Amino acid sequence: MAENQAVWGIEIGQAGLKAIRLRYAEAADQVIAVAFDYIPHPKILSQPDAVPDELISQALETFLSRNEIKGDLISISVPGQTSLARFIQLPPVQSNRVPEIVKYEAKQQIPFALEDVIWDYQPLGGGVEESGYMLDAEVGIFAMKRDQVLQTLQPFVARKIEVELIQIAPLGLYNTLCYDSLGMRVGQEFEGNPEESSIVVDMGADSTTLMVTNGSKIWIRNVPIGGNHFTRALTKEMKLTFAKAEHLKCNATRSEDPRAVFQALRPVFNDYVSEIQRSIGYFSSVNRDAKISKVYGTGNGFKLAGLQKFLQQNLQYEVERLDDFQALVGDAVLNEPLFQDNILTFTVPYGIALQALQQTSIRTSLLPPEIATARKIRRKKPWAVVTAAALLVGLCISAVGYSNVANSVSTERFGSVESKVKNLTTQVSGYKSSYDSAESEFTSLIETGNKLVWNLETRDDWLEVFKSINECLPRDIGDELDNEKIEQSKRIKLPGITVKHYADLNEWFEQLPTQAKSIMLKEDQDKAPEGEGFVFTLNGLHYHHDESKPTTDIGALYVHETLLKNLQSWTVKNPNSPLVDVRKMGISHAIILSDERNRFEFYPDGRPRGMHRGGEGGNFAPGGFGGFGGRGGAGGALPGQEAGFAGGGLGGARRPRIGGNRVEKEAKVMPIHQTKFILEFVWKPIPVLDRLEKQPETSSSEEEETVEAG
Repeated sequence: MAENQAVWGIEIGQAGLKAIRLRYAEAADQVIAVAFDYIPHPKILSQPDAVPDELISQALETFLSRNEIKGDLISISVPGQTSLARFIQLPPVQSNRVPEIVKYEAKQQIPFALEDVIWDYQPLGGGVEESGYMLDAEVGIFAMKRDQVLQTLQPFVARKIEVELIQIAPLGLYNTLCYDSLGMRVGQEFEGNPEESSIVVDMGADSTTLMVTNGSKIWIRNVPIGGNHFTRALTKEMKLTFAKAEHLKCNATRSEDPRAVFQALRPVFNDYVSEIQRSIGYFSSVNRDAKISKVYGTGNGFKLAGLQKFLQQNLQYEVERLDDFQALVGDAVLNEPLFQDNILTFTVPYGIALQALQQTSIRTSLLPPEIATARKIRRKKPWAVVTAAALLVGLCISAVGYSNVANSVSTERFGSVESKVKNLTTQVSGYKSSYDSAESEFTSLIETGNKLVWNLETRDDWLEVFKSINECLPRDIGDELDNEKIEQSKRIKLPGITVKHYADLNEWFEQLPTQAKSIMLKEDQDKAPEGEGFVFTLNGLHYHHDESKPTTDIGALYVHETLLKNLQSWTVKNPNSPLVDVRKMGISHAIILSDERNRFEFYPDGRPRGMHRGGEGGNFAPGGFGGFGGRGGAGGALPGQEAGFAGGGLGGARRPRIGGNRVEKEAKVMPIHQTKFILEFVWKPIPVLDRLEKQPETSSSEEEETVEAG
């Protein structure tokens, strides 16, 4: 905004046009009222015989004939009852995603397609930004149907008046209250009590706007009772015309029978107070910590005799008229009798003019974006032309200079020498390319040799980690080795072990499911792995299944109580085996990622004659190992298990003969439970010397530090 540029705040209401011209004096940090105008309509716009478009045009023509607006910014207001205001609490969200979240909320809150409305939003006070996230942020969304905005703009566009700001009337009230009554200034912290809220009651001709604020948060409601309702009550009760009733309402105390006038207005007074009490009650129910400290009355309808006292008695709050603009200077305007008589109706024009002067925290506008964009481009065109001309002149000067330099080193003078230099450069490039190729081949050979010769220490580490994995596996001991019941066998098979290197192990940790992390050791859950290391993936299976111990010896629980528990131990000691390091050598963050359980039918004595080979639904194929293509193998061998049981053979089980007749022997069936699982853990190699200094963080005894595996 240009220095000392003046701003007009204009409100065209039901009763007339109100306008005030302000200018900001930066040196004194004051807003000065330079001029004003009040043009009442011959008829109230809502009267049945009134033509609003004609009355608005007449008022605007009168305003332009009496005031010079060239070079000034124009801001106008739109009624609160024709606009929409919603206030939403955002969830914790990244600051750069606030516009995206607000657009989604706007689609939910605005009952029209976004293409059919003009809308804007603004974060309000109360939210804080922490680590790039907005916390406890409240956002106000303000909208109005596009056709209503264009209809409001039409009288100004027809007279080639460029409107800079379109604001809803309740936010104009908010600007006035914050700047003038609460003393809030842009860029300064508000020192008021956030739990104390003030109410502004703006009584218009047909409705009343109720605006509640504590200086940061805003709450708005429109009450469908205005000054005309009091006038209509007089026309009904006292049999008067609308014009006479309006005159009697404004001069009730000077009428012949004031008591009769107030008696006729009594029902409307009661309805009015009831609506305001209902609104305050609803506000208090959704804002339980808020405390109403004062009620401000504004609007010419608030000049009704007895209204202020009636509200104060029934609401039990201090009620004060906004009939003195404390932060505004300019005696030529403020002391003018016409301005003083109608000061209550200048609250909204004052507020929107303050926003156009950039003296308020509110920044929203309902000016159609296409108009704002076109206007911005048009304003920048002169600067663009000047810039282009300057660039063109500079280019011409540069071209002349380069031309002179080019002539001084022309081909005619230096062509043969340049050719020799070019040939030499090409030859040097060829030599360099050959050298680089030989150097690359030499480096590759050296690296290969280093891997074969110089990697002895690392090789020992890998042998040790695989030995630790082997020692962590459960195993049968003593008489258990003779057990032929596969489901009692304490064995886990690892058909596949893969290793992946990570430059940053935290990348692997962040991708783990929350449920998988829950079975880690507490210290591993609390502290993610850092830095470079390896992640081992064990693809395993077992057939152990003891239903008498359902919490430890079934499915993945058996893996958890054996292999996983050993991998989470400081060291492991198996009978007849030396003590091996596990966590002590750098293994950590062991988890079971997934498990799969299948049930099979196993025929210890061979498959009955006539049963087909192969199975469905996850069962073993009936018959012995021969059913899988073996020759004379053990009956009913399991996938992933060596055949070791008698019976079976190529062609199925034999049946005994009695007296030359075949007697079928009942096939013996044994259910087998197979569990497949995927287990992963982190390995960051710890040298042997460093392990002497590293001790368990939570263990309190050697028994806790070392697991006796078995």
